[in-house]
Amino acid sequence: MWALFIWVSLLLTSITHWVYSWRNPKCRGKLPPGSMGFPLLGETIQFFKPNTTSDIPLFIKERVKKYGPIFKTNLVGRPVIVSTDPDLSYFVFQQEGRCFQSWYPDTFTNIFGRKNVGSLHGFMYKYLKSLVLTLFGYDGLKKMLPQVELTANKRLELWSNQESVELKDSTASMIFDLTAKKLISHDPDKSSENLRANFVAFIQGLISFPFKIPGTAYHKCLKGRESAMRMLRNMLQERRKKPRKNPSDFFDYVIEEIQKEGTILTEEIALDLMFVLLFASFETTSLALTLAIKFLSDDPEVLKRLTEEHETILRNREDADSGLTWEEYKSMTYTFQFINETARLANIVPAIFRKALIDIKFKDYTIPAGWAVMVCPPAVHLNPEKYEDPLVFNPSRWEESNANNASKHFMAFGGGMRFCVGTDFTKLQMAVFLHSLVTKYKSELVIVLS
Repeated sequence: MWALFIWVSLLLTSITHWVYSWRNPKCRGKLPPGSMGFPLLGETIQFFKPNTTSDIPLFIKERVKKYGPIFKTNLVGRPVIVSTDPDLSYFVFQQEGRCFQSWYPDTFTNIFGRKNVGSLHGFMYKYLKSLVLTLFGYDGLKKMLPQVELTANKRLELWSNQESVELKDSTASMIFDLTAKKLISHDPDKSSENLRANFVAFIQGLISFPFKIPGTAYHKCLKGRESAMRMLRNMLQERRKKPRKNPSDFFDYVIEEIQKEGTILTEEIALDLMFVLLFASFETTSLALTLAIKFLSDDPEVLKRLTEEHETILRNREDADSGLTWEEYKSMTYTFQFINETARLANIVPAIFRKALIDIKFKDYTIPAGWAVMVCPPAVHLNPEKYEDPLVFNPSRWEESNANNASKHFMAFGGGMRFCVGTDFTKLQMAVFLHSLVTKYKSELVIVLS
């Protein structure tokens, strides 16, 4: 009897010590305030609750109110420092490779691939970034401009003959088809499989609780990725069997790199890169463009000013029927202010993760080595101390600002060394589409945002 009592006492003591250690992690310094949640689960369930407003996610808002702009938590079993502080967030981006490196939970890595560009560091990351810039760099975008305008005009003409348009899905389809053509020469009309459908299945479970059980959103997400990767792998292998003499898409450049002697590019890395590029280019841009059109429909004054800028471009042309030139595109001052304001309010990326490489002192706190840091762009973009009436759409607030790069108060496209290489491609597609929309169509917009 005494033996059983001692055994139970020891078990309870061990459990109590484990729970105490979980809630009070060791640190050579002072940790930010916060709660580590339940053992193993942490605060994961609360974190994954959907945000149904355009405001800062409730998970963040409640904890900032309770603990301040920097707090600790635990997500999917990992200790995390959450930053809504502009100075800390900017510092994290600027110290890439020295104090921090890109990191995402295993659930995200499983979704995007172990060799995806977000999980690679140092020379390998810089190498892939330079490879992507062969397509999305200045020269590539300049060549792409006529095709982007042609695509926008064709889709708008198609939509104009319909009673209404489900805008998010329609813009996603437009952008995916254009991006897939530039990346892999994919033609949905000639393909026996629907590549985009696999990405749709993937996206629907992207922000979901990581239960790998058939029927769950997360499981469907992984299946969508598996199907998309199979299609991409088959395309790559088929292309390698029949290489083209003159590179005409990104796949051609990738194949050239893979076949070079001593190359560091593997087929696995190339396929994960292609998957991420397809996802990022169409899902993020289509969401931003959908919101941009909603903002236009809600604000007649903004629509009027945007229309005036683009009609001025047409009036200044020698040939009114000629296509957009690069100089005309670069002259769209108010349009870029409009796009910046859309990106600020869209908050397409709700969280950006990094991992501390060393113990880091910041203000009164210590971020321990090995801990994750989650930067929260919505908290930065909706900060009333920086943006007056932060939830109000007001492109004019950018008149005195230069938001072409990341800053302490604008990080819609990331920051530091990992500033999104597709930023200029996104802006090009949005600006050209808006040009075609406001100069060719005057009808009422019917918007369904599902």
